[in-house]
Amino acid sequence: MLLATSDLRTDYQVLGMVKGSCMRARHLGQDIMASLRKVVGGEVQEYASLLKEAREAATEQMVAEAQQLGANAIIGIRFSTSTITTGAAEIIVYGTAVKI
Repeated sequence: MLLATSDLRTDYQVLGMVKGSCMRARHLGQDIMASLRKVVGGEVQEYASLLKEAREAATEQMVAEAQQLGANAIIGIRFSTSTITTGAAEIIVYGTAVKI
C-alpha cells in the first residue's frame, strides 16, 4: 500500500475517504515520571511513545479500511491530534483511497 501526503502524478480512480482513530492513555506511574521529566527538561519519552503507538494504530485502521475498498494507495494523508485529558491523546488520520 502506497501512503502519500501529496497527490500522485499518475492516473488513478478515487475510491473515497478513509480514516483511522486511536485513543491511548498512560497509567499513573508513567504520568508521574513524565511530570518529573517536564521539570528537569528533555524528551518526555512516556508521551512520545504514547503518540507513536497511537499514530501506528490509527494508520493501520486507515489502511485496513482502504484495502476493503480495493485501494492500493492512499493520498493526501493528514494527521490530527487532540488531548482528551492529562496523559491521554487521540490521533486521527485520514486520506483519499485510490486505485492506481
